[in-house]
Amino acid sequence: MTDLQLSQRRKQLLRIVIQEYIDTVQPVGSQSIAQKYDLGVSAATIRNDLAALEKAGLLTHPHTSAGRIPTDGGYRYFVAHLMAHTDLPSHERRMIRHQFHQTRQEIDQWLRLSTAVLAKASTGAALATSPRSMSRRGVKHLELIGLQDTVVLLVLVLATGTVKQRLISLEQPIFQEELSRASNHLNVEISGANIADLPAKLKRFTGFTLEVGELVLNTLRQSEEQIGERVYRHGLAQVLEAPEFADRPKVRRIVQVFEQRALLQEIYDDIVQLSDVQVMIAGEGRFSDMQDISLVLSRYGAPDRISGLLGVVGPMRMPYGRTIGAVRYVATLLNELMHRIYG
Repeated sequence: MTDLQLSQRRKQLLRIVIQEYIDTVQPVGSQSIAQKYDLGVSAATIRNDLAALEKAGLLTHPHTSAGRIPTDGGYRYFVAHLMAHTDLPSHERRMIRHQFHQTRQEIDQWLRLSTAVLAKASTGAALATSPRSMSRRGVKHLELIGLQDTVVLLVLVLATGTVKQRLISLEQPIFQEELSRASNHLNVEISGANIADLPAKLKRFTGFTLEVGELVLNTLRQSEEQIGERVYRHGLAQVLEAPEFADRPKVRRIVQVFEQRALLQEIYDDIVQLSDVQVMIAGEGRFSDMQDISLVLSRYGAPDRISGLLGVVGPMRMPYGRTIGAVRYVATLLNELMHRIYG
């Protein structure tokens, strides 16, 4: 969808429809666009362009006589190609920074303030998870066991005593004798290593041992980077006033994002390797319970030491540019505060 090629006029029309719909919650018609915007073309031409955008899956209409509204694909195209990623106004940034400086130097207070600030700035519902210390323990032992000619089982024992198992698919068969030699070599090289040590050690590996080493590193990251125990929330009542949440199923879905810790963990795992703000619209095809919902999320913390999740939840009809700017700025402030504590 994001690779779709549109003419400049159709990009402009898509931007107009989305911005008008975000502001008014009303379907947008060709006649109203022609009257309000000087595009240099007739309402009939605009109508044809809107029909083409609908055929491309970027717009739809609630019923035959209505104007158009954006689809989830339309919002994704807008965020990827048409939206200006503007920062919050400087006076708002100064005010937010001042609020943080006035708050007691406690993580609990910072996170409460973060959600309050984000809910106000975005008119959505904000959440933050308490940061979790990222364990620096690592690998105790590993074994490679051939199951079939081209399938190998990696048994990984972590320093905490946890056992992880991963399957490896091979292009060419490897006999058990060779797998055992590889296991012994890897144990000599990485036994006792932690997440911080492994990337440098992997540079010495090649071929199959490098593949196994990278799998070990990814397994450590997945097992150690879990969200914190406490979830801070603000603004749920505010976002439930949006017309999109007038019916019970949609209310249930957005409440689930707030209340189901397992879902938050799954979302966190999905963005754990990303360094910037991520926009997740209608679950991006991976989270079926999140249709009609958008999330703007960021990690915060100190690398390899402590990490948490911060973001805004709301309807797909969200002021994305402002929300992204707010989440990015608050995450930056939290990063500064965490570095002050943890170095």
